[in-house]
Amino acid sequence: MMDAETLRIIAQQLRQPHGEQGIQVARKMNEGNLDMNRFTIEALKVKPYDRILEIGMGNGFFVKEILSADPSVRYAGCDFSPIMVDEARILNRDFIQSRQAEFYLAAADALPFPEEIFHKTFTINTIYFWEDTRKVLSEIHRVLKSGGQALISLRPKSVMENYPFVRYGFRLFSKDEVTKLIRENNFLVKDVIEKKEPHQEINGMKVPVETLIVVAEKPTW
Repeated sequence: MMDAETLRIIAQQLRQPHGEQGIQVARKMNEGNLDMNRFTIEALKVKPYDRILEIGMGNGFFVKEILSADPSVRYAGCDFSPIMVDEARILNRDFIQSRQAEFYLAAADALPFPEEIFHKTFTINTIYFWEDTRKVLSEIHRVLKSGGQALISLRPKSVMENYPFVRYGFRLFSKDEVTKLIRENNFLVKDVIEKKEPHQEINGMKVPVETLIVVAEKPTW
């Protein structure tokens, strides 16, 4: 059983990876969230000429799966962890050179883009850490084109409550809570996708794991 200080450190690294430990944590997240990332990329339904923004891309390991859809697709990734931005730039240097991908050091509530330039935005496992959810959703709304889609992917509260580190700085959401939040912030909820994942071992016990994806749309009116 991990002590409180160890759990606090894990929570801090999940929120904002830093140092050599942060690099290792990001790699473990890629493994643990493999299905979740692929479910989300599938739900994006990437089309030719899409401009896509990911908020909190970590080390950018899954960018290649987005850009493989078509060479005309353009991707931007934002993260507020400097070491994750550095790692993503190294891992995706070929896409950067071909001008298919760009990576920015930026917080979710202060996106460094003009209004209405992205067709789609998505974020995976970041909503737990948003200090001002309304401000973040306002920023996503601002940079999306009218009719554009925003995908919010998370593990629901019923799953996250099994992880002991979530008591340190995580805000948990049920399906109803996250859809209500999105509707209250000028989006239309177009779909709610629930996907089962393989069980994970937590504190010596196998527990069910699930991906929840809310597909929202910026209204055209």
